[in-house]
Amino acid sequence: MPKSFTARTPTRRSVIKAAAAIAAGVSAPAVLRVRPAFADYPDRPVKFVVANTPGGPSDIVGRLVAAALQQSTGKTFIIENRGGAGGNLGMEYVAHADPDGYTFLLGTTAFSVNPGLYKSLPYDPMKDFVAVSEVGGSPNIFLVNPDLPAKMMKDFIALARSSPEKYNASVSPIGTTPQLQMALLKVKEKLPNLEEVVFKGGGDAVAALLAGTVQICSGSVAPSVGHIKSGALRGLAVCSEQRWPDLPDVPTMIESGYPDFVFATDAMILAPAKTPPENVKWLETETLKVLNSREMKDKMFKNGFLVRAKGGQACWARLIKEMDTFKQIIDQAGIKRL
Repeated sequence: MPKSFTARTPTRRSVIKAAAAIAAGVSAPAVLRVRPAFADYPDRPVKFVVANTPGGPSDIVGRLVAAALQQSTGKTFIIENRGGAGGNLGMEYVAHADPDGYTFLLGTTAFSVNPGLYKSLPYDPMKDFVAVSEVGGSPNIFLVNPDLPAKMMKDFIALARSSPEKYNASVSPIGTTPQLQMALLKVKEKLPNLEEVVFKGGGDAVAALLAGTVQICSGSVAPSVGHIKSGALRGLAVCSEQRWPDLPDVPTMIESGYPDFVFATDAMILAPAKTPPENVKWLETETLKVLNSREMKDKMFKNGFLVRAKGGQACWARLIKEMDTFKQIIDQAGIKRL
């Protein structure tokens, strides 16, 4: 005869064990799905938005950094140029971008300048961004064509005073440091009729000088050094405390009789404010790693930049300080708020 079976009432311990087994079976796959997604960041292209046109200092350094990060991490990095309105178009785009860790701003000194230059901005620089890292800086420079009879800044000033209607200056967008230094020079030398021709980016401003449509360019060393070394352009003065090592024959503005006339185009990486902190930290760590390599420092220097590898905290502190500094310069130069 077959054995009889007696139904048993489940004990408390058996119920707990069964529930634990079910929970483990459900949660384990979920954990497996989440962890690789986090570990694989970024799993699609990361975009650096350059708020200027191609060929300028920020575009040059952005492409150098993107290429180095791609080689170092094996991930994909791309550059998207969004020039216009003194960099405000690109900065607005990033400020309002999806803060998912895939859109960053390759910012310039315009980030610190614009709050003191514009009556209103389409973004809040204090609330809409978080700093990832500093990248580096390129001193500014005044350039002329080599056929112009001016080998020093005082020579050009004399020419501009004698025939002001003959001389135009190409500058980067309003509010960039090249534009500010030209405005300040005009005030110091009383040259109100020296016309400023504003271009969308530093590369365009240099191109205008090469084409002969302007007689002087206020720009950055980064897009200029190659043209100076080739003889296509002449450097009148570098706006730094010391001469640029690769241009030893070009004096500084201080040496040319302009005390404290120091301007540079700096570059940094910023993210939309609500970007996940772990993604910001990942990019900060990887960026500092490539910036501190000898190969990257050499590449940056050859293109007119000195590496300044500092993390997000130091970067943000500098930006806050510079906002006040540039507001004072704008007031000193008598530049009206836009």
